[in-house]
Amino acid sequence: MRPGPRSRALLLPLMVLTVALGLGSRSAAARLHLPRFVTGYAGDALWTVMVYLCLVFLWPRLSVRRAAAGALGLSVLVELSQLVHTPWLDALRAHRLGALVLGRGFLVSDLVCYAVGAGLAAGTDLLGARLRATRAQAPSHGVPP
Repeated sequence: MRPGPRSRALLLPLMVLTVALGLGSRSAAARLHLPRFVTGYAGDALWTVMVYLCLVFLWPRLSVRRAAAGALGLSVLVELSQLVHTPWLDALRAHRLGALVLGRGFLVSDLVCYAVGAGLAAGTDLLGARLRATRAQAPSHGVPP
């Protein structure tokens, strides 16, 4: 499905929220109050959601299928890159921002999280497209927008 153009004004706060939730899911406070399953895997799923949001921010008319495939593909490539250890790449990963973007070590479970994240982002995007289409077709009842 190809949704109408997505609102970049809405995507920006969603991107900020996704980063905050992802970082928060790995925080010490989260480890105290959330189930281990959530703190162990939510951040990886949200990482792919963020990649999805970045793709549709750059290309607002990108189809949901292509956005999901692109987000999943990029996430898997980054995960596979964690099998490569060169001095310059390990030096990048030693810094917090580098570790957040590139990860530190390969985990098969991350691949499952990325698929969940891509599915979550695509499903939410499809729901949003359906809601936008419904709103566009609804009669205004004489009330100006």
